[in-house]
Amino acid sequence: MAAALETLQALLATLAEIQELPLNRESLESLIYWRDVKKSGIVFGAGLITLVAISCFSVISVFAYLSLLTLVGTVAFRIYKSVTQAVQKTNDGHPFKEYLELDLTLSQEKVQHIAGVAVAHINGFTAELRRLFLVEDIIDSIKFGVILWVFTYIGAWFNGMTLVILAFVSLFTLPKVYENNKQSIDTYLDLVRNKLTEITDKIRVALPIGNKKPVAAAESEKDK
Repeated sequence: MAAALETLQALLATLAEIQELPLNRESLESLIYWRDVKKSGIVFGAGLITLVAISCFSVISVFAYLSLLTLVGTVAFRIYKSVTQAVQKTNDGHPFKEYLELDLTLSQEKVQHIAGVAVAHINGFTAELRRLFLVEDIIDSIKFGVILWVFTYIGAWFNGMTLVILAFVSLFTLPKVYENNKQSIDTYLDLVRNKLTEITDKIRVALPIGNKKPVAAAESEKDK
């Protein structure tokens, strides 16, 4: 019992450290590249268990059971510490005092930064979709069509939640595998990239429409 409660306290301490990490590229890379095995392991384990649970049960049930489990653990730990302090006649105070005093508020600057990054990505995504669907470059639109065609088969093989779980596991495994085998992987990727470039160039030559410049670019050159 005592060991389980101590484990809960260590878990809370780790989660508190993770919460204090700045929301930037460096902190994300630290997690997915397993720079700190304990933090990455907790995030990966908790995330994977949650996603698997959501795939088997409703989101409300998962949230309720996880919250109930956490509450039972913290109440048990609070009672255990209170009894221990009474028996040993010590006055260590509230066992969760440091977490109760932890600042969990989001600053206005952080919220604005996150919103700005999100808006920039949404605008870029929307512009790219418009370019592909309206065939600004026929080769890129064909590539996009092939990707969509592949997705039809992926959708037939897996449901949405399974794909989310696979993506989450890949996020915490593939970057580390690439880092450990970067040289050999880059060699094969270069071969594939060169082959695709060669095929794309042949298609552009075979399809004169693929060599046409966008209307805006054509008008700009005409004005010059």
